[in-house]
Formats: sequence, structure tokens, C-alpha cells
Amino acid sequence: MYVIGLTGNIATGKSSVAAMLGSLGAWVIDADELAHWAMRAGAEANRCIVERFGAQVLRQDGEVNRPTLAQIVFSDTRALQDLEKIIHPVVVAETLRRLSASSRPVAVVEAIKLLEAQMHTYCDAVWVVTCTCEQQLERLMRARHLSVEQARLRIAAQPPASVKLAQAHVVIDNSHGLEETWAQVLRAWNEIPGAPRVPEYTSWVRPEEGE
Repeated sequence: MYVIGLTGNIATGKSSVAAMLGSLGAWVIDADELAHWAMRAGAEANRCIVERFGAQVLRQDGEVNRPTLAQIVFSDTRALQDLEKIIHPVVVAETLRRLSASSRPVAVVEAIKLLEAQMHTYCDAVWVVTCTCEQQLERLMRARHLSVEQARLRIAAQPPASVKLAQAHVVIDNSHGLEETWAQVLRAWNEIPGAPRVPEYTSWVRPEEGE
């Protein structure tokens, strides 16, 4: 199996690139979804989060109130680091378990913290998705309904894009529309050893809403 570590800073379009790779036949593992799974009620990580941040971060059903937790960690670097120490080992272990169970020729690990969690050491290549800071801000406000201040806080809480770009084998510039992004993904896909080749003229078909 050829494993792509797909990363990039917040709201750069990693999920769009992951969807494109999935449409080409890759098996996609979403580390963000695994992080939510790791925090589920009754899990060890859930207990550790309450121990570190207090019962205020829980809903009545025992699940983590993610907006409340986000407000804490994105305004406190130490708090964010502590949360990552709780979550990252669980996400890495589950990612490796799922990779070992797959028979696909290509797998994708989509993770904003790919490098910080050392998940890239299990990948054959690191793909980094980029766009402009203005686009990140606009996407966060539109898709996540954040205020300008909240969006800027989340962007500022992350290392500069240059840190990820320094370790990239492939860079996907997602600042010029999805058709251009698709063309870049297609070219990079056709260079993957063992991946089924796809004609470069193949068009990107967007998933229907809700798929």
C-alpha cells in the first residue's frame, strides 16, 4: 500500500483534495473524525479531557462540547498542547490499525496535525494543501459560522504554512478553483507507484450535496 499523508493548515481545502483522491480509488482516513471518536463519552481520552479541562467541557450526555473546548484551547497555546497529548496517541493508533486492515493500493491519511503527531513517519509521501490567508478566513467564517476574530484566532493558533511546506513531497495549490486543484491532484496521482493511471483529460465530478 502507498500511503499519502495529506495535510495543510485550517480551511485550506484538505477535505476537497481528500474527496478527489477518494474518487480516484484511494481509501481515505479522516483524522479529524477519529479525534471526535477518541473523545466519545466513556472513552479514556474523554476522562483525561475532563481531568485536564474540567466538567464544564462536557454536555449533559457526557459527550465533549467541542465549541466550548475549542474556545479554551484556541486561546491558550499550553491548553492546545495538552489536548493534543491526550488525543494524538489514540488517533495514531487507530489510524495504523485501519491502514493494516486495508487492501487498497493507495490510502490517504488526512490530518491537520500530521507532522505534529508524527503520523507522517508512517506515510510514503506528504501532500500539503495551500491557499491564501484571505481564503482561509473567508472559508472559516462561511463554513463554520465564525466571527472574524474567532477565525483569526484559529489561524494564528497554527504553525505557519512554511513548516508544512518544508516537508512536502507534493504541494496542491487550492487557491484557483477546484478544476485547477483537480488537475494538480490528477498529475500527482499518476506519479504514484502502483496507482491505476487516469487520463489527464478526465473531468472532476463534484459529489452531489449530502454525499
